[in-house]
This record gives sequence, C-alpha cells and structure tokens, in this order.
Amino acid sequence: MNKPSAMDRMVDVLGRFANKVNSYRYIMVIKNAFAALIPVIITGAFATLFSAMIFDDVNGLAQIDALSFLVTLKPIAVSVNYVTLSFLTIYAVFLIGIELAKLNGISSFFPGIVAVMSYLSVNPTTFEVINEDVSVIAENVLAKQYTDTKGLFLGMFVAIASIELYSWLGRQDRLKIKMPDTVPANVSNSFSALIPTVLTVTSVALCGFLIKAITGMYAYDIIYNIVQKPLESVIQGLPGILLLVFVAQIFWVIGIHGNQMIKPIREPLLLASIAVNTEAFNAGKEVPNIITMPFWDMYMSIGGSGVTIGLLISILLVSKRDDLKEITKLSLAPGIFNINEPVIFGMPIMLNPILAIPFIITPLITGTIGYIATYFGFAAKAVVMIPWPTPPIISAYLATAGDIGAVITQLICIAVSILIYLPFVKVANKQQLAA
Repeated sequence: MNKPSAMDRMVDVLGRFANKVNSYRYIMVIKNAFAALIPVIITGAFATLFSAMIFDDVNGLAQIDALSFLVTLKPIAVSVNYVTLSFLTIYAVFLIGIELAKLNGISSFFPGIVAVMSYLSVNPTTFEVINEDVSVIAENVLAKQYTDTKGLFLGMFVAIASIELYSWLGRQDRLKIKMPDTVPANVSNSFSALIPTVLTVTSVALCGFLIKAITGMYAYDIIYNIVQKPLESVIQGLPGILLLVFVAQIFWVIGIHGNQMIKPIREPLLLASIAVNTEAFNAGKEVPNIITMPFWDMYMSIGGSGVTIGLLISILLVSKRDDLKEITKLSLAPGIFNINEPVIFGMPIMLNPILAIPFIITPLITGTIGYIATYFGFAAKAVVMIPWPTPPIISAYLATAGDIGAVITQLICIAVSILIYLPFVKVANKQQLAA
C-alpha cells in the first residue's frame, strides 16, 4: 500500500478544515447569499469595463476621433454600475435575511425586508456636504458608503442578528395575532408577523440609537475607525506595502471591499510618489520611488486583487469542476482588465478556506518579486500613471515608459501566481469528489 504523499496529506487537512468551516450556519448563509448575487456582480463588472475602456474619452476607445460618439453612451454604463455594485450591501442584507430565515424554518421573502429595514435603521439619514467652504445638511438621504461594499461587514452582522431575533419572536405563540379561519392565508400570515417585525426593527434601531448616544458615533463609523485608523501608521517601503496589501486581502476574504477600506491611506501616498517620479523622469533626473500606485497595479493586483489571473489560468489547466470552469469563463474578460468581483464572490474566494490562502499570500510574493527586480534595476520604476483597468503586460510597458524588464517581471509574477494557485485548485477538485 502506497504511503500518502505530502500533497495528499495537505489536501486531507485542508479538506477537513474547509468542510468544518463550511458547515457553520452563518458561513453557509453568507455564501449562499453571495452566490445568488453573481448576476448582479457580473453585470456591474461589465459596466465598469465598458465605462473605463470603451466609453471613456480619456483612456478608452472614445478618445479616438472616429469613435468619439461613444462618450455619449457612458451614462448608461455609469447607471448600471451604480444600481449594481453601489447597492451591493442592500442586496446582500436582503438575501442573507432570506437564507437565514430558511434555516430557521421560515419560507418567505419577508425576512429579507426585515433585515433591510433593520440595517437601514442603524444608519443616519442626514449627510453633511461641504461645497465651497459652505456646509449644507442634506436630510432624508442615505450616503453611498452605507449601501456599497464598504457597508458589507455591518450589513451582514445586522442581517444575521435581526433575523435570529425575528425568528425567535415568531416562535412565541403569545406574540402572534391569530385571525379567523375565513381570513385568507396571506393576510393571516402578515398579521402573525406584525408584532415580531415591530419588535425586531425597533430593537435594532434602539441599539443603533444607544451606540450613537453613548459613543457619539454611528455603528458604521465605529467599525470604520477601528479598521481604518490603525492603518495610518503604514509607511512606504516593502514592509509597509506588504502589510497594506495583507490587510486588504483579509478584508476581501471576510466580504469587505479591501481596496476601499485602505483607499484613504494608500492613494494619497502612492499617487504622490508617482507624481514625483513623473516630474523627475520629465526633467531627466533619477526616478526616486519604487512603491507607487502603478507598482501596486502591476505586481500585486494582476487580474485584480489577489493576482487572480493566476487562479483563472490554474482552473483552465487542472480544474475538474464544472462550476469553477463556468465561473472562470465568465470572469476571464473582466479579469483581463483587472476586474475580479465575479471571481471573489462567485467562486467564491470570500469565506472559502481553500482559495483564501493563495488569495492572501500571492500578492505578497509577487509584490516582493516586483520590488526586488526594481530595486536591483532589472525593472524600471513606474513613471506614468496608468488607469487601473489596463491589461497586464500593456500596463507594465506603459507605466515604465516602455521598459522590457518590467514586462518580463510581470510575466514572472503571473507564472509564480499560477504555481501558487495550482495545488489549491487540485484541493478544490478533491473536495468536490469527497462531497
């Protein structure tokens, strides 16, 4: 009898760990909800692709005189993007409410509405706008950060808490309003859910009110400050940039838009550094900075966060799972332009203990490769600020003003990413066979 190889043992350990994690009810609920969101995410991804690469008159095809009319179509893509990705938290809260209610024995869409009402009740409906040093208070509005992916973590927590409470209240007979048998079933069910609904939404709203009264901040603000403020100490350099990308990847894995969370810290530093490089390059001086915004895009976000272009290629090479192959086919086109929400939420990578591991470590390794190659002069430093949807190879060539060393370095990073993802795709194959 052949002794199991190290790979087989690793597969067994990861498989058992994945099965244990996936059996948790809340993880099942969240994964099912995001699986149902795949059409929304893919629609938004393609809208972003068309907006940036076709309808844009600065970086897209619309900059060509003969195709300049395409810019008039950009509002269509903007609208589609807005109603998809900008409301992803609301859709996720609704679906999580439905999925959790199913586990609790409630087969209805109404718990999704209860979850949305509960989530909205803890967020403010006034928003302060500063316009030319004049403060204007907008009332009865919901700011975008509460509906797009930045609100996902709070939304998932509120959805789970509210539906657990709603389900428990619904099981209390004394809280049910019982109607005569002559009343239609749908009307009777509505009255039965009345008191649990009132108590649930009121309780969640009360919690939100108390948090604001005690701390002076909304629940969203507390989470934002807890995860955002500690990142302010991050400095430019390889340790700092690796820490920053590591934090972003962790956020992605738990369902939060990692890049949006670190954006206020990352972009001021990295955009300033590329501006300095551009000025030095134009003046014929030595280019000073290795870490810039294009560096992040070229070496640590090839195909999107997690260098998922390596995952897509690995699946095409060795995957035996039809579900992963189908999602890969749908994700290839946006992935070429570094849009990978369909991959993160569709595979899914989020809350997936198998694919989350290479998703976290791959950009750390490719970022280190890019830094070392640039530090020793094999690859040139970036001197051109390119749009983030620029495809791989082209992005390295343009950002470094035509440096072949940067192109070769990016190709090496892609090859390394494939090698990292390959064993985990094989683990996913065996996990499916075991299931």
